[in-house]
Amino acid sequence: MLHEPASSYNDDRPLVAHRVEPYEEKDTFYSEIRAAIETIFMIEEEKFAINATTTQQRRNLLLISPESRLLMTFKGKLKLDSEQAYNQLDDLFRQRDLLPIFRSEPINEKETRHIIYVVQGRVKPNSGGGWLSFILFVLTIFSVLFVGTIMAINEIGSTNPFLARQLFDNVAGELWRGMPYAASILLILGAHELGHYFAARYHRTAASLPYFLPFPFGIFGTFGAAIRLREPMRNRKVLLDIGAAGPLAGLVFAIPILLIGLATSPVRPIEPGLVEGNSILYAVSKFVVFGEFLPNGSRDVFVNQMAWAGWTGLLVTGLNLIPVGQLDGGHILYSLLGRVASTLFYPIAAILVLMTFTIANELLVFVILILLMGNLHAVPLDDITPLDPRRRGIAIFALIVFVLVFVPMPLQEATIGGAPIPDLPDDGYIMLPIALIYLWQRFRV
Repeated sequence: MLHEPASSYNDDRPLVAHRVEPYEEKDTFYSEIRAAIETIFMIEEEKFAINATTTQQRRNLLLISPESRLLMTFKGKLKLDSEQAYNQLDDLFRQRDLLPIFRSEPINEKETRHIIYVVQGRVKPNSGGGWLSFILFVLTIFSVLFVGTIMAINEIGSTNPFLARQLFDNVAGELWRGMPYAASILLILGAHELGHYFAARYHRTAASLPYFLPFPFGIFGTFGAAIRLREPMRNRKVLLDIGAAGPLAGLVFAIPILLIGLATSPVRPIEPGLVEGNSILYAVSKFVVFGEFLPNGSRDVFVNQMAWAGWTGLLVTGLNLIPVGQLDGGHILYSLLGRVASTLFYPIAAILVLMTFTIANELLVFVILILLMGNLHAVPLDDITPLDPRRRGIAIFALIVFVLVFVPMPLQEATIGGAPIPDLPDDGYIMLPIALIYLWQRFRV
């Protein structure tokens, strides 16, 4: 899930460079702001931001919108529950086009101080993008149909090479053969992104429709999908709900599709080729269907289109749940731990890099993408309110799901019973989606 520039930098610097001015009682506008703050806050220190409009100052501001500017900063202690206080202040500020931002800072090992930033210029979410979303979706349909058809033709080729060659020569007319894979993978990815979308709509957070990314040169036919959040999230509860809804919704469809695919896939003697890697959940699924762990040294499952789509769904879910940065797992981890989550970026990235160069070269694409996106988190407007016990349970459950579905070795040169997997693309094709996503990120910032 990718975001509009409505997310904080990882070092969370919502202050612009500003001059500290003495408070003037005659200023009615600031007096009213201060009076509103005092209803929910014990003020210990206050500062004013004057004419904070330079590019560098805006870069140091929480990325709300290009027109937003910091007016005032208050430090002290909240009088009310943080969520109640934020809602009350936000209701008062809305009619004045003001936005409150809640933060905290440590005073010592046991105490923290609360901070309220008053920003002028609320987010006005952009609309549009529907046509681009539709066009990309149509292109992705043809892309996954093509990959599914190649899989079907390869399966036919294991018993009738002559017919397979004839079909391959007219692959455009045989795209209907890829419907099982196309329907399955689009259902899984669509459920994932619509989970994000409907969770955002439930919390009245503006979001785009999903953008599917076609990639006919690869073994999946797509490079996934993403939605764009068009405004910052209110608090960590909203961050958790939106972040976790996608992967959990995708799994609701991925697991049945996988089980049906495995149940309709034959088990055959292994032959040289590529084999899909095991996650804990995938290995258990094969045991449930076949009564044994596969591959067992002599036999393995010959995955059909639905099984391949189900396995791909688990792979995508596992990658999205890696608990770093702007990935779904990063949102979940931040909602659970707050700013501590940023300190885990480099250890987790180091582990992924080590895995890439020791056991799983296929992870290189994703590791590069993570490093390019950087240690950024979607910090909510109210970063004081913690998760409630139910949501903490959901966050922990989502991280457990990550352990269950993450595939340490996605594809490996081993043996597989003629699985209908097309050839791996050249390195240049693999790097193409990375370049496109990186350019998209830079353009948005």
